[in-house]
Amino acid sequence: MSKPIAMCIVGARPNLVKMAPILRAMDADGGLQPLLVHTGQHYDAAMSDVFFKDLDIRYAPVNLGVGSGTHAAQTGTIMRALEELVSESAPSVMVTVGDVNSTLAAALVAAKAGLRQAHVEAGLRSGDPEMPEEVNRVVTDRLADLLFTHSDEADENLIGEGVSAARIHKVGNVMIDSLLLLRPRWQGAARVALEGLPDRYAVVTLHRPSNVDNPARLARLLEALSSASTELPIIFPVHPRTRARLPETPLAGLRLVEPMGYLAFLDLVEHASAVLTDSGGIQEETTVLGVPCLTLRNSTERPVTIRLGTNRLLGEDPSAILPALETSVSTPVGTPPTVPLWDGHAADRLVRILSAAVANPLPLRLSE
Repeated sequence: MSKPIAMCIVGARPNLVKMAPILRAMDADGGLQPLLVHTGQHYDAAMSDVFFKDLDIRYAPVNLGVGSGTHAAQTGTIMRALEELVSESAPSVMVTVGDVNSTLAAALVAAKAGLRQAHVEAGLRSGDPEMPEEVNRVVTDRLADLLFTHSDEADENLIGEGVSAARIHKVGNVMIDSLLLLRPRWQGAARVALEGLPDRYAVVTLHRPSNVDNPARLARLLEALSSASTELPIIFPVHPRTRARLPETPLAGLRLVEPMGYLAFLDLVEHASAVLTDSGGIQEETTVLGVPCLTLRNSTERPVTIRLGTNRLLGEDPSAILPALETSVSTPVGTPPTVPLWDGHAADRLVRILSAAVANPLPLRLSE
C-alpha cells in the first residue's frame, strides 16, 4: 500500500533550511511520502542550488520555475502551476514553511482544492501590516489545519486571533535543527570561501523592500554602515535584489561579496563580533550562536530574541548603527541562552504529529 503524499513547498533559501530536517524526519518516521516542490521563487543558483548541497537535500524537487515578478503576479503564477500539480499527484497534505509568496500561494491552492494543510513556523507576527510577509503569515495561518509553532509568543498570537488551541502544536524551531546538525561541517568554511578574512569583523545583510527599494533609505543605511566600518571591518554578502540597487561608486569600508552557501555563511556569522540584518531567520541563528544581532527594522516577528537579550531593534534611524555596534562589541552576548524546544529535534516532533493526523480519517480542521 502506498504511503500518503505530503507535498512540501519551498520557494526561497530560508524555506530550504526549514524543510531539510522535515524531509529527514519523514524518512525516519516512514508514515508519509514527501513530494518536494520548488516554486522557483529564488531562481539564482547562488540563492538556491548551493543550499540543496549544503543541507544534503537528496530529494530532486519538482521545479515550477516561476521566477520573479510583482507579489501578485508571482503568487498567481505559482498558484496556477501548483493547482495542476496537486490535481496530478493527489497529495494527502500540503506542508508549507515560513512566510514567502510561495507559502501563501500554496495555502490558497490547498484551501481551494479542499486539501489539508500544515504551516510550519506559524504564529509569527511583526504587527506591521505593510510587510508583505505579514500578510502571507496571517492568511496562511487562517487557512492551515495544523499550526506548528516555535515559541510561546507564537502560540499567544494565534490564541489571541481566535485560533482553536487544538490546531496549535508547539514543536520547536526546525531551522535550528539544521543549524545544530550541520554545525560541525561548517567550521572553517568562511575562510575557504573568503580570502583575507580579518580576525574581527561584523556582518551585514539587507534585502527587505523597506530598506532596499527606497533609494534614499538605502543610501542613508550604506553611509551609516560605511561610517561604522571604522569600528570594525564589515563583510556584506549582497542579496541579488539588493545588488541591483547599489550605487556604482565604491562603498568605503564595506567588503561586498557574493551570496554565500549555508555552511560558509553560518561560519561567517558564528565568528563575527556582531551582525546587522533585516532578516528574520538570522535573528534566531545569532541567538543560538551567541552573536549580538542588530536588526535594521522597526519591528520583529521574532520577539523571543528581544526577550532573551540577543537581538536589538535599531528602527529607521541609521545614526543608531555606530553606537549600537560599539555597545554590542564591548558587551558580547556571552553564553548563548537555552531556548525551550530549540534542541535539534523539532522536525521529529512535528512529523510524528503530522503523520498521526494524516492517518486519522477525520478532518484535520477543527471548528473555531
